Amino acid sequence: MRRNYLILIAFLFLYACQTEKEEVKVPSYTIQQFYKSTSVSGGSFSSDNSKLLVSSNETGIYNLFEIPVDGSPANQLTNSTKESYFAISYFPNSDKVLFSADKGGNELSHIFMRDEDGKITDLTPFEGARASFWGWDRDEKSFYYLCNKRNPRFMDLYQVSLKSVLSGNPKAKLLYRNNDGLDVAAKSENNRYLALTKSITTNNNEMYLFDRRTGKKVLISEHVGDASYRPQFFSLDNKYLYYLCNEDSDFVYLSKYDIASGEKSMEYKATWDIWYAYDSYNEKYRIIGINEDGKTKVKLIDLANNKEVQLPEIKDGNIKSVRLTKDESRVRLVVGTSVSPNNIYVFDMGDKTARKLTETLNPEIDSKNLVAAQVVRFESFDSLQIPAIYYQPKVATKNHKVPAMVWVHGGPGGQSRVGYFALIQYMVNQGYAVLAVNNRGSSGYGKEFYKLDDKKHGDVDLKDCIWAKKFLIKTGVVDKNKIGIIGGSYGGYMTMAALTFAPEEFKVGVNIFGVTNWLRTLKSIPPYWESFRKALYAELGDPNTADSVALHDKSPLFFADKVTKPLMVLQGANDVRVLKVESDEIVAAVKKNGVPVEYVVFDDEGHGFRKKENEIKGYGEIVTFLDKYLKEKTPESVPE
Repeated sequence: MRRNYLILIAFLFLYACQTEKEEVKVPSYTIQQFYKSTSVSGGSFSSDNSKLLVSSNETGIYNLFEIPVDGSPANQLTNSTKESYFAISYFPNSDKVLFSADKGGNELSHIFMRDEDGKITDLTPFEGARASFWGWDRDEKSFYYLCNKRNPRFMDLYQVSLKSVLSGNPKAKLLYRNNDGLDVAAKSENNRYLALTKSITTNNNEMYLFDRRTGKKVLISEHVGDASYRPQFFSLDNKYLYYLCNEDSDFVYLSKYDIASGEKSMEYKATWDIWYAYDSYNEKYRIIGINEDGKTKVKLIDLANNKEVQLPEIKDGNIKSVRLTKDESRVRLVVGTSVSPNNIYVFDMGDKTARKLTETLNPEIDSKNLVAAQVVRFESFDSLQIPAIYYQPKVATKNHKVPAMVWVHGGPGGQSRVGYFALIQYMVNQGYAVLAVNNRGSSGYGKEFYKLDDKKHGDVDLKDCIWAKKFLIKTGVVDKNKIGIIGGSYGGYMTMAALTFAPEEFKVGVNIFGVTNWLRTLKSIPPYWESFRKALYAELGDPNTADSVALHDKSPLFFADKVTKPLMVLQGANDVRVLKVESDEIVAAVKKNGVPVEYVVFDDEGHGFRKKENEIKGYGEIVTFLDKYLKEKTPESVPE
């Protein structure tokens, strides 16, 4: 606690000094310029290690591209103008590729194959079902996927032979029939063992080892108190299961389970949550991702000597993920900063430098004119230290105070992290300070912090957001009379909770597909969330029990008459998590108060916007809204 306090004091002292500086002039970039930047994801290697398969939205929507590792120009593989295509993998010894896509954001993703000649085939053409790729078999004669075609509530595991796919008649073998609402989390290479999980609460679950040969399912996570278990992978010899857990610990660590003896051993522990772990193809290296105070820290460990391999240093970049070729000689890095979208680099083992393959930031924008995110902490109403990510406009000074927005992440249980988000950078460039709050209940800060908002949503988490205002004001560069709140999904709920349950705290609110009626939302969650339903009810409340009273009382829709401040709402018509009716009703209810309300609906989007034209329109209108209702001068905003 003392360390956090000293960090806060030092931070505020630094900004107190900076406020004395003259106002900095920076170019004002348009929303169109920000969205001329490119988002790139994926990056699986081809069989000959000569190129990478990625998804890129440079066409305005996500399409498939292949990027030669020698730095040659990228080759566009698909030309979709309607649906986003997300890269999965190259086929073994072939330039055929797998990708996934849904329709308009409805989350019913299918797995598709693209031939070398551009022909596209739906390999999971099951009406009303969703399928997710699981991985290739080691003999490269088949691949696996999860699908709920048999029962909309449960995801079964299937194996489909490559021969049948190439013959034009994909044949899938059912490997695991899910009748108990369990989640398949890992599979041994010989297909004998499956690691299964069962959610109890969002803080507590069970892990089982299922033996397909004997049909026996054994609980291997007996524990006292709350603990979470996330199977990661089996060893190649099928003797060990590696998994993440926080049993007897506030933070998540990597453990190993000996299948024969039942013994468990801790393999790797840090002072933060281990986010992911996996071994390279031949188990020469282990890759571990650590969620370190809102940033990803990646470690590459040589298993022969258990020593960390030094990754090439990327100037001003944070390595977020690592992927090795099957022969473990070449490495792909995804590198990101808070002032530029992620970029892809490659290097060969032994190299001291990595070759940059992408330039994602629009060249019209100079990253030096953008604002680097800063990890900060502030004290909340009960003295709890709340982590946050702060973006301060370069134009902000003591003599030129700026408006500010408190940003709330999705979830519940999500986390705002250090990284690039064009909307936030656009807001900051237009003169708005942004404080992305990781209120109690956020992930990444230990299981005790994570459960502090259970069944207290709209109360203690909202108070954290309100106390975030104090931090903003203490910077000395924020106009205390011009602070609003914004968020998407759960963050949209927090926006509406603020405007209804604390109507005088924030001057404006921006709700991006946020929950407004918990009773409806919890009853209408997608059927394939069945394995998680009870855990969600344990955290938020069960709408079919006496909890319904509390859920009613924390639902902003039923208190919309309290809203007195301008509101903006954005919504995707195909959203299956927060139904469009949620936004329809809150907009209609708030309008009855005579309060300014702006409502933007996208007919071709779901729970999150993928098309650049929609992001430009929706996010551009957010700043137009803020300029009108927050930035404009009012009598109460006269300089002190």
